[in-house]
Amino acid sequence: MADEKALTESILVVGGGISGLTTAVEAAEAGRDVFIVEKRPYLGGRVAQLNQYFPKLCPPSCGLEINFRRIRQNPRIKTFTMAEVENISGEDGNFDVTIKINPRFVNENCTACGDCAAGVTTEIPNEYNYDMDKIKAVYLPHDMAYPMRYVIAPEIIGTEEATKAKEACQYEAVDLEMQPESVTLKVASVVWATGWNPYDASKIENLGFGTVPNVITNVMMERLAAFDGPTDGKIVRPADGKPVESVAFVQCAGSRDENYMPFCSHICCLASLKQTTYVREQLPDAKVTIFYIDIRALGKYEEFYTKVAADENVTLIKGKVAKVEADPASGQIVVEAEDIYSGSKSQAKVDLVVLATGMEPSTATARVPTDVSYDESGFVVSEKPGMYAAGCTKRPLDVATSNRDATAAALKAIQSTVRR
Repeated sequence: MADEKALTESILVVGGGISGLTTAVEAAEAGRDVFIVEKRPYLGGRVAQLNQYFPKLCPPSCGLEINFRRIRQNPRIKTFTMAEVENISGEDGNFDVTIKINPRFVNENCTACGDCAAGVTTEIPNEYNYDMDKIKAVYLPHDMAYPMRYVIAPEIIGTEEATKAKEACQYEAVDLEMQPESVTLKVASVVWATGWNPYDASKIENLGFGTVPNVITNVMMERLAAFDGPTDGKIVRPADGKPVESVAFVQCAGSRDENYMPFCSHICCLASLKQTTYVREQLPDAKVTIFYIDIRALGKYEEFYTKVAADENVTLIKGKVAKVEADPASGQIVVEAEDIYSGSKSQAKVDLVVLATGMEPSTATARVPTDVSYDESGFVVSEKPGMYAAGCTKRPLDVATSNRDATAAALKAIQSTVRR
């Protein structure tokens, strides 16, 4: 009877990003058993891919490591990575959930020594760095990955390289016979913390992403500036590795536009201001131009905006960018925009263009396997008893606000375990 009670007082958290982690640790430390389901091989979500984040401009290791320690020390939390919810049925206080776990081909014996990768030469795009470089097909997702365990890409399963990886492991951690696994859980409540994806900038044809070299997105800029990024933290032109002397940030790239995303993502202005400081601190002589429609830096962040705007090497131009094109003669990029204040056309030649793309909810393209309501952009707007949304599943949020929202979701989820 005790086991039955413990089982039905459990909480399922779908998504292992900052909102999911916060929900899980808050609920577990309040005495509930929690299952975390994450589709990636590691926890941490988009925050793990940042260089720094507000409000203190800390590296992601700062906040995430605290949560990882809380997870390691709490036996009430069980995590499933490379997993997804396939089916869910039931009602508030009594849900049956089926989870599919995809094979990692590396078991819990892994010590992350790296011997399995030594003899592998096949490379795959590095998703952690937004495909700006490649990694071996036997890989550790990143230096601070949790769980700290290697992954073998399915592309090499059945090949000689996979066999070499298995033979190189002295801990019997490589299991090439792993198959997809189905797990059934009974939980009292579910929190959807499925997070967000960067908007696909290639859809915005006039801004040159994917066709004009050295046009990147704001999330790619985070990785470019990070010490464990594709250039070891050096801000250079990704197409040719040449030094950067000038950068243009294009705000609202696809946002506040009925053709793409009609809403404001809230965080893009501050992200570009932050990334301007990356450039100015690393490249003291570099020139930065920010093309914006409006700058959203409310409350305590206005001082940060004022400081960046006062930099003599930073120019802010209010106006929507019309086009971004390559200049073959100079090898630079030409950015054309209207200048609202002067009433004239503005043109800048720069070495690097950063598109401030917005946050598209994961649920815009991958609906949750149950009956909830969405708005026109894919955010969850209507919950059902026992099921709750947290963080960017509901609306665009920064890290601090996501944490607060996740705590609220944990409290709601706990209520479902006691009101039956």
